Amino acid sequence: MRRTLSLLIGLLAATSALASFGAFPGARADDALSFPVLVPLTGFLSLEGTSQRNGAVLALKQTPAGIAIASEVVDTGTSPEAAVTALERAAGSGRVGAVAASMLGTQMLAMLPLAQELKLPLVTVSGTASITEQGNPWVFRFFPGDAVTKSAHARYVVEELGKRQPAVIYQTTAYGQSGKAHLDAAFKALGVTPVFEEGVDPAAKDLLPVLTKALAAKPDVLVLHLHSGPTALLLKQAASSGVTVPIVAGSAMHQPSTAALLEPAELKGVCAETAASPVSGGTPEVEAFTDAYRAAFGKEPDAFALGQYDGMTMVLEAVKAGARSPDAIRKALAAGTFQGLAMTYRSDGKGNMAHSAVIVCYDGTSRVPALVKRYDDPTLAAK
Repeated sequence: MRRTLSLLIGLLAATSALASFGAFPGARADDALSFPVLVPLTGFLSLEGTSQRNGAVLALKQTPAGIAIASEVVDTGTSPEAAVTALERAAGSGRVGAVAASMLGTQMLAMLPLAQELKLPLVTVSGTASITEQGNPWVFRFFPGDAVTKSAHARYVVEELGKRQPAVIYQTTAYGQSGKAHLDAAFKALGVTPVFEEGVDPAAKDLLPVLTKALAAKPDVLVLHLHSGPTALLLKQAASSGVTVPIVAGSAMHQPSTAALLEPAELKGVCAETAASPVSGGTPEVEAFTDAYRAAFGKEPDAFALGQYDGMTMVLEAVKAGARSPDAIRKALAAGTFQGLAMTYRSDGKGNMAHSAVIVCYDGTSRVPALVKRYDDPTLAAK
């Protein structure tokens, strides 16, 4: 159920956004139920990972009455080995109930076998589709997977913008490959074949060459599926080159931290798919969450923060209802329905909890996008 977030604002305004926090006052460390936060805080996914951490930390401040909660934040970097090591250490550091787990797909895929062996629920906002296709009952994704977001992405391009000659630029990471595959399938279902497709390394410092090649194919829209830094770089270079072709980007673009890398004028006409956009407003509860997030961290929240917040809040609701073991928490997540701030969450039997996506667009006057379309799975009928 939704918590009264207005009560949280005063609490979090008086706390600092620490990298770790222990059991609440009066609790014995060995009595506390631990929820480690294992996320990428350095490397090419640092902006997204920091949002994920903040969402988890914010949720875990909401301690159910009479229950001791402990947690520690660990930077997993970008290597799968670092994530596995972090999970091994976390499992041995106390009575673990569930883990807020990395949004980096390669790290999640590496952690899944160990999580199954340890019988620990992994709560994540990774969009990489394959993490819930391994037959592993211990993973729960609180961000719409690529099957949802890329369908919305392609539908907006074709049905709303009326474009049928997309040029697709994607990341060479597991995240990028997954998104590209689902974009291909979504465009095919709409009777559209991209006129150009190319992957780029997240470490690339100049995206003008791939942009030039894409434009040479004469597309009527640029479709991006990139991480935060590369998204901002490509948009900046497109703006400086006078590109007038519409651009519809992936979820990294909706992040305030990505928009902050660009001038408002460089964002004019750019749209993006995502799960939610807290800074765009909406319900009083979302606005209260946004205020609480600003008070705690001094920055703007995004859909990754909100999704991880909703995920860990559902975990805490399970604890509040009596779940005191990893398996009890897993069963509650697998069988329950939760009205979160971004959407209603329920498992599809594979651990996919989020089934809605939205499109946001920038008008060139500010870095805050407007929500222009919502798509709901399984039919993805637009509202």
